[in-house]
Amino acid sequence: MIEQIKQVIDNLNGYGFSVLVLVLGVLEFSFGLYKKRWNTNEKWVDIACFTIPKLVVKPLVAYYSLLALPALLPTLKNTFDWVPFLWGCAIIAVADDLTQYWYHRLHHQVPWLWRFHRTHHSASYMGMAMASRQNIIYTLFFSQTYLTAALVYLGLGIPAIVVKGIKGTITTLAHSSIPWDKPFYQYKVLHPLAWILERTISTPATHHAHHAATTDDGVGYYKGNFGNMFFWWDIIFGTAHISRQYPKAYGISHYEGDQWYAQLAWPLFKSKVAGSELAADGPIIREDVPLQPHQLYRPDPVVALEAEQEQVDAQLQLQPVKA
Repeated sequence: MIEQIKQVIDNLNGYGFSVLVLVLGVLEFSFGLYKKRWNTNEKWVDIACFTIPKLVVKPLVAYYSLLALPALLPTLKNTFDWVPFLWGCAIIAVADDLTQYWYHRLHHQVPWLWRFHRTHHSASYMGMAMASRQNIIYTLFFSQTYLTAALVYLGLGIPAIVVKGIKGTITTLAHSSIPWDKPFYQYKVLHPLAWILERTISTPATHHAHHAATTDDGVGYYKGNFGNMFFWWDIIFGTAHISRQYPKAYGISHYEGDQWYAQLAWPLFKSKVAGSELAADGPIIREDVPLQPHQLYRPDPVVALEAEQEQVDAQLQLQPVKA
């Protein structure tokens, strides 16, 4: 049974995950979920951040890890190959995701680190491409990359492949503009499942809140919800905010379209936008600015009609029944 599970998830990691990302991308574009916000500059940011780490950064990290680890730990290769498969998956999942939680959190809470993570939050839309939208320096120093490489060297290679497939699926779905978790909040019979789901893994509602442009509406919460695969880290460390709603605006309120190369590789390349946090003479952290009505996210007409109908239904339910 376990061998079958490993084979299925190994296939998911090999080609199934790529198919999932492609299908999500087609759906997002088909339904116009980027709202014409994906201009040429933003396309280059997303494409560069999606391809370069996969084609350059990660292969280089893997290559040099294979060179360095035998020299650093010559007698420890495959030391953990006796660990049962499921326990190996648990070890990799916890080690990988817990270190990423703190790595992510520190880039929000330590001012001089923020600019390395800023690219991930600059877009005014959500979508599957956002999962990879990171400054290349931020990606290069992913703490969990090196920890996972060490655990693979110690004999947990198969569990690492499995966890990578599962985590990639969860994080991509959490960034997707398709609110797949919405039915869990709409139907009362699913509320117990919703309670468990939103406290276990990242969902669109909880992770979209982290990408909100404001925290003034009770929905957005970019000062928390740092979890990537598991949301329970936010529950444990007190950074969770669960509203079961989706923000009306995404991104950074003072973002003015920094060039794609500056967002990809700051501080190697600087932004030409005056006053930007990525500019040569820019501030470490720039204060938020109040959002204007035109900056708020405008839903599709169908979604707006459904929301209006929900409000009408709610009002009708509050009216007394005539005899």
